[in-house]
Amino acid sequence: MKPSEYDKLDRVEDRMWWFAAMHANLLMAAQRSALDEVDLPLLDAGCGTGRFLSRLAVKYRGKPVIGLDVDLHACTRAAIKSARPVCAGSVNDLPFANDALAAIFSADVLCHEGVDERRALQQFHRCLSQNGRLILNLPAYRWMLSRHDMAVSNTRRYTTTGLRRLLKAVGFRPVYISYWNAVLLPLMVITRKLVPEHHGVISDVKLYPPSVEMVCRAATALEAALLRHGVRLPFGGSILAIAVKGGGGCD
Repeated sequence: MKPSEYDKLDRVEDRMWWFAAMHANLLMAAQRSALDEVDLPLLDAGCGTGRFLSRLAVKYRGKPVIGLDVDLHACTRAAIKSARPVCAGSVNDLPFANDALAAIFSADVLCHEGVDERRALQQFHRCLSQNGRLILNLPAYRWMLSRHDMAVSNTRRYTTTGLRRLLKAVGFRPVYISYWNAVLLPLMVITRKLVPEHHGVISDVKLYPPSVEMVCRAATALEAALLRHGVRLPFGGSILAIAVKGGGGCD
């Protein structure tokens, strides 16, 4: 991802509705995965500038929580924000031993142009302990690729069916996969696909007017309540997934 996008991320991830919603969903997935009971480290793979890592560290205070990112400047910022160890490295070649981690979180990373999605998933599988959890957030629908994706170096978007197939192919057992950000999907389609682009390749990572932030937070909070009760939304701009290494039965 471009340095300028890391800088934007660093400035707004504490306050922008999108990050608040995504991080809340990831932490909800962690709660469903009973991570309070584990002792091995939790990894934020592709932690960026560290806001989710810091939220994860607060929720699991006293447990080993680690960050990893390919960008050295982002690693520094993440370590400062979270007060947790952050290492420089790629999800294509994780610097951890086999079966070393209790859970891996990865938010909008497999979709990046520098990531080999299958190899990264194989690395996640290798490093997770038996019954370890993989918790993913990913952008939805290839037809939604836009200037935003170009700006943040996304080259892939997913469907729940395709992601389930990909997870199974490398040995994971999907236990929960759902779309989210459904209420706001029509607005995303309008702004990203129908409105002419006048300002070049720029991302949507920014603070919006307070009234817009309030509406977006309300919409995603409503969806989060449904996800907490195990509801699977049939469409949306993003996908939340929980998968397990080993065991039987699937989503």
